[in-house]
Amino acid sequence: MAAEALNAAVQNGSIEEVKQLLDEGVEINSKVVTGGWTALHCAVQNKKEEIVHLLLDRGADPHVRKNNGATPFIVAGIVGSVELLELFLSKGSDINEHDINGFTAFMEASCYGKEDALRFLYSCGADVNLRRAVDEEKRALKKGGATALMDAARNGHIVIVKTLVEEMNADMHICDNQERNALVHALSVTEDKNWDRDKEAIALFLLKHGIAVNKRDEYGKTALILASERQSQDLVKAILEKDEVDVNATDSNHKTALCVAVENKNHAIARILCEHGARTDIKNQNLIASARKLYDYKMVELLQHFGAVAVSRQPQKQWTLPSKRWQSKLQQLQQNCADIGKLQICKINYFRIQGTSQGGVYLGFFDGEAVAVKIFRTGTENAEREKTCLEKCRASNHLVKFYGWEEKKACLYLCLTLCEQNLEEYLRVKENATMKSKDILEGVFQAVQELHGFGFGHQDLHPRNILIDVTGKVFLADFDKCRKLIDDETDLIISEDVKALERLVIYVAMEGKSCFEDLPTECPEDVTDYEEIEDLRASLSSFDESIPVSEQLGCLMHHPYFWSKQMKYRFLRDIGNESDIKTRNPDSGLVKALNCDKNPFPDWTVVIDKEVLASMEDPFSERDKKKKNRVKKPYENYVTDLLKLIRNLAEHFKEKKPEVQEIIKKPEDYFLNLFPDLPIYVYQKLRNTEYKKYFPHVQNDSL
Repeated sequence: MAAEALNAAVQNGSIEEVKQLLDEGVEINSKVVTGGWTALHCAVQNKKEEIVHLLLDRGADPHVRKNNGATPFIVAGIVGSVELLELFLSKGSDINEHDINGFTAFMEASCYGKEDALRFLYSCGADVNLRRAVDEEKRALKKGGATALMDAARNGHIVIVKTLVEEMNADMHICDNQERNALVHALSVTEDKNWDRDKEAIALFLLKHGIAVNKRDEYGKTALILASERQSQDLVKAILEKDEVDVNATDSNHKTALCVAVENKNHAIARILCEHGARTDIKNQNLIASARKLYDYKMVELLQHFGAVAVSRQPQKQWTLPSKRWQSKLQQLQQNCADIGKLQICKINYFRIQGTSQGGVYLGFFDGEAVAVKIFRTGTENAEREKTCLEKCRASNHLVKFYGWEEKKACLYLCLTLCEQNLEEYLRVKENATMKSKDILEGVFQAVQELHGFGFGHQDLHPRNILIDVTGKVFLADFDKCRKLIDDETDLIISEDVKALERLVIYVAMEGKSCFEDLPTECPEDVTDYEEIEDLRASLSSFDESIPVSEQLGCLMHHPYFWSKQMKYRFLRDIGNESDIKTRNPDSGLVKALNCDKNPFPDWTVVIDKEVLASMEDPFSERDKKKKNRVKKPYENYVTDLLKLIRNLAEHFKEKKPEVQEIIKKPEDYFLNLFPDLPIYVYQKLRNTEYKKYFPHVQNDSL
């Protein structure tokens, strides 16, 4: 509560109380729980310059950050205090320092309309065109990238906008991470800033200075559609004067600017749009019916004058929608798609799944199926690689299905399996990540092996290229960097894929908690199934020279990490059933192999329940009285004795007393819960011996 008391004193402007609290030992840089505000932040926010100086003199950190990363310097930009900005610059603040959302002091001054602060920061070298810097997760959500000009435009600060453009050479061509420019921001409506004359003036000013009019907002609305929504005749006219405007462009709700004008009963704008070529017969739009529903018969006459006719509603085609994540957007796409052969698509950001270096990936329909549409420039090397690979691998089970392709205006459209998420997204959303790591990796291994079987190496294995569909099935995608397996290069290409799997193993085992590019070289010891994961990783890193490269991956798919619990238990039983283990033969190579190193289970006889161990040390007491008097050798803390006990219990479990059976319940669960690393230990000791015959699902003699 000390931080709260100090901040309250600052807010009240009580410098004596601030001094008293500091003298009593209150930590000057302590933060309140909510927001992480320090006393210095509060003093700057309230423009208490005398207290700011006091705090700095008493040792306050001038660079301390709130929970959102804002420094006192950035807060000074919000309140517009030139004196405080100058003070913190003298204390070493970086003119372009930013919080976790990318806001700099210059951006904040622009956002809040603080002209004096803006001019001062500009004179000190603030980057006028700096785009909002955000982390990878926010970029994936299309956040960030905005500039000070966009902030001023969105918040209706006409003076700031003019200053930025005319005096500070702000670049109007920059777009944020949702591809919105300053004009789109000016035409937007926010919770705290409705549409007004200032924002209209800003939009007209930007248009006069040549800003692009073909950008869209997050809902696919063009500047023309937004101007029609705002019911600004001047803006509609100014936008239509630009040659690049598509008057019939639609948004994500399949509405044109004319449709909006009809809904708003704005006859003047509707007439302007029609005079500039707005179609009255757009697919899936019945403008006459919309106007009649509003009892706007003047609009009906206007539309009929420009060729509109009443049409009967046709039954909609029912598409297959194999998705939960994309279902809503697919339903909207049904009403808003353009035909390219068998493909129906709408190339606006609202329907985009992800960006690429060429044309992006969009939702679409191909011959009645919902698909992901990957777009390339026709004739590029990457396009040809992906198309060739997909066509050769049509019969695959673990690669994305190739539905077909279309081509139009130098663009190649490849139609593929529509999945819910890539692996990176899947692991990021913890509550959705219900699949076990070994199931994910098993799917990835199968996909890579299948791709090799079709004669290609992937060469770009990354969590973003591994997809998961609505049923939880894993698919491999993105083959634009793949290479054909040519005789003299086959081993090298396969080796690169296999070694890339090493990083994926660590990434999945860590459940995506570390960025794929910053993974440790070895598996951290705190991950589940560490011993098995690390052995699998090491096997991928260093090949068994006795096995051909082309067979390495197939062999590793039979690694213990992928064995079921029943397989592991059967494996331990089978080894324990070997005669040398049952007779405790000290000269046996098998016994020596398993007991040769430092015993990893030195106290297993203590770990196991006393009742279970006692029942196994005298297994014949009830069944065979003749053997009751023979000398019995107790189980010792050797791995081989543990295996012997596992085998014996499996053979005699049904003969045990009910209380012992109740303790054990299921033998496979009992032993593998107590000794989870036993299967991998035995596997490691025997993989280069004749006893590998007991390994589950070993189909290759060279294993």
